[in-house]
Amino acid sequence: MLRRVFKAFQYRDFRLLWMGACTSSIGTWMQKVAQSWLVLEISQSPFLLGLDAFLGEIPIFLFSLFGGVVADRMDRRKLLLASQFVQLTCAFLLAALIGFKVVEVWHILALSFVVGLAQAFGGPAYQALFPALVDQEDLPNAIALQSIQFNVARIIGPVLGGLALTKLGAVWCFTLNGVSFLAVIVSILLLHIRFVPVKTAASLLDSMKQGIGFIRMRPAMMSLIALAFCMTALAVPMITFLPVFAKDVFKQGPSIFTLFLSISGAGSVTGALIVAALGNMKHKGRVSLFMLICLGAGIASFSLSTSVAWSCVFLFVSGSAMIGVFATISSLVQLITSNEMRGRVMSIYNVAFRGGMPFGSLTTGWLVPIFSAPSVLAVNGVLLAVLAVYFLTVERKVSAL
Repeated sequence: MLRRVFKAFQYRDFRLLWMGACTSSIGTWMQKVAQSWLVLEISQSPFLLGLDAFLGEIPIFLFSLFGGVVADRMDRRKLLLASQFVQLTCAFLLAALIGFKVVEVWHILALSFVVGLAQAFGGPAYQALFPALVDQEDLPNAIALQSIQFNVARIIGPVLGGLALTKLGAVWCFTLNGVSFLAVIVSILLLHIRFVPVKTAASLLDSMKQGIGFIRMRPAMMSLIALAFCMTALAVPMITFLPVFAKDVFKQGPSIFTLFLSISGAGSVTGALIVAALGNMKHKGRVSLFMLICLGAGIASFSLSTSVAWSCVFLFVSGSAMIGVFATISSLVQLITSNEMRGRVMSIYNVAFRGGMPFGSLTTGWLVPIFSAPSVLAVNGVLLAVLAVYFLTVERKVSAL
């Protein structure tokens, strides 16, 4: 069973990238804890908290298509390295601003946008490079293990970030995040895999049209992309607004916020382990939609809970269901896509998947002061369940996969 769960670790390049990305993700989550709390503490505004998340994600929505074309035209490792260096620089710059006590909210918002811009080019390169690290039959397992590393980091990072924030100060969270990027940079440099792009005379615009045409010829892919946008727009705000629940609903400090993030991350690891164990299972589409119903129910239950203990239970369930849905949908998209089109197709998927996050966060941030966080997020959970039922009973292209 363990050999089947961790099967993709037999590939050297996958192990290297997994360890580097895990280290970097731990640093990123340390910064997320400090950054979310810092924005809310400085501004006392849930809207600005949502705006920060929006500015970090909107460049991915706007520029990922260009990033996907570039990823199919150059060495994907070099593009990924450039993205990591930009993010490293932003982390150190923000640490310096905090250290010299000159940081303002607009500094944080501006650097969030720059980091998002770097991810708009690095994300498609990473997603296009990733399937080449393992054989195709092991791709669902590799994607699930990739989800595990992100969510292991989501458990460890907030714990370390919470300790650093409360004991050492926010500057250490940002500094350690900057240092953590060195791990993924080294792992990328050590990879044996090479991508030799096919030479083309097509313009950037024509290349983008080819990617869109590839998707339009596959109706199931169109449904997967629409589903990715809707589920991230409705599900991810639960994570974004955990500081509001900790501070305003439960009247607690950073320790409860850290606990919520860690419990959600533990649920996500559990969900990813289950998906990894199942491997290249049948009826992935149908399974993902049933998990989406569980996710909607978990979010709605967490939003309406008045007990910290029960909130942790619902966060664990929703975290497990969320990563199960994300990993399964991502596997389906990767398996349908050919390698020469992967950068462009994954950039379009990335626009939908990551594009839902800023719009969901901004809309939720606008609605929370009017209707309260529990009410808004409970509605999000119900809408997710309704969305899953729609794709199960009406628009059945996903459930047929």
